[in-house]
This record gives sequence, structure tokens and C-alpha cells, in this order.
Amino acid sequence: MQISIYQIDTFTNQIFKGNPAAVCPLNCWIDDQLMQKIAVENNLSETAFFVKTQNGYQIRWFTPTTEVDLCGHATLAAAHVLYHHLNYDAEQINFESKSGILTVMINDDFYTLGFPSDKLKKIDLSQELIKPFEIGPLEAHRGKTDYILVFENEATIKDLRPNLLELSKIDARGIIVTAKGNQCDFVSRFFGPRVGVDEDPVTGSAHTSLIPYWSKILNKTELTAQQVSKRGGQLKCKYNGERVEISGQAVTFLKGTINLESAKY
Repeated sequence: MQISIYQIDTFTNQIFKGNPAAVCPLNCWIDDQLMQKIAVENNLSETAFFVKTQNGYQIRWFTPTTEVDLCGHATLAAAHVLYHHLNYDAEQINFESKSGILTVMINDDFYTLGFPSDKLKKIDLSQELIKPFEIGPLEAHRGKTDYILVFENEATIKDLRPNLLELSKIDARGIIVTAKGNQCDFVSRFFGPRVGVDEDPVTGSAHTSLIPYWSKILNKTELTAQQVSKRGGQLKCKYNGERVEISGQAVTFLKGTINLESAKY
């Protein structure tokens, strides 16, 4: 068996920037264990698999250690593959996922993800959330899968060197750290050692939590954001109440074929 594979750099228009994701279009679903092994072999934060359905596509995402319920940058990467490599020519793509229907629209080389908004609850700052950091956060919020920790300023976010072992003990998919931006509305970083991703370069799904938070704080519905990881990435954001829009660009790094003729799984 052979499977096509693409590696796409997302939330950027430059190779070696943004967040790389692998994308594997499938004619039908393959064994879950095999998809996980492919994700391990790719060793990227996410590998997306999708299958065509009557109303669009069904999509799933795997980190090197587990399947996740939502991923923004790998969904953007899958849309890029459809538009630029598989001759998809409609204005909108509908992806069926474990997080419901996700939409992607393309306009002037920008892909706009339509995702459900996260519901946040402000919580007390526990020692568990403070311990991984040399400089403590100002406040904490809990979303569906992640924690948001708010810090004083952009410089603090850039300089954070958290203890990943301590972060991995926190019962959450990931820890989002954020602050008001200097040249944009807000900045962030994302740490997910519990799911095999020490630091994700640009995390679309984290912005389903960040957009509602910063929209309320800044009293505006259209925002600009930067994820200030080493690779970095830029996002345009819009808060629509129950839904958020997350826009970014993408560029193809490679395309090839996975050869599974001798694989055992």
C-alpha cells in the first residue's frame, strides 16, 4: 500500500517558518494504529488524515503520541493540499470532525478557519500552574482541553523557559501562555508535553480559547495575533460569539509517497 503525503508550513508564507503539518489524503479510512505509526514516523506536532464524504471531508489528527479532537494548523494544511494539489475549486471546504463541522474558506491566499469558540472559566492560580515557571502568571482560565495562563507582557512570554516535566503533570492537552502584544493585539505560546508536543510553533486550536478571552479584554471582535515561538506565526482573528475565524497563509515544503509494502502494524 502507498499513501500520498504532503508537508505544509502553515500560518506563514515562508518555508521554515510557521507550523509544519503532515497531510495524508486517503480513499478510505485505514487502521487507527497505522495512522498513529505514521504520525510517530513524521515526528511533527500533527499529522492530518482526511477522507472524502458526501458533504465534504472527514478529518482526523494525530500527534506523535495520541489522536486529538481539534487541530487548527493541520486543518489549514489539509485545505492547502486540497486547493493547491488536488484541484478543489469551491469557495468553502467542510470538514467533519470530533469537534463538529469545521469550515475553511480561501481568499487572496489566506485560509480562514471557522471553528467553534471555546468556553472559558476563570480559576484560582494553583501551585501546579505556578511551579513550572520562574515568573508566575497573573491569572488562569480553563477551557475544554487547555489552560490559559496570562502574563504581564510580551517580553515575559518570549523569555519563558518552563519546566516541561512539571507541565506534563498538569491534566490538560496543553498550556497556553499569553499577554497583550506590542505590535499586535496579543501574543502566545503553546506547550503540550502531555500529548508529545513540547512546544507547538503556531497553534490554531489554541486561538479558539484566546480569541474569546482577548475579544472581551480588548473590547473588539477583530484581532491580530502572533505566536512567538522560535519559528513564529501570524494570525488574523475574528470573534463571532459561538464561532471564531482564524486566518493564515500556507506554503508547501514537500510532497511524496509513503511506502507501506513491508510495514507491520
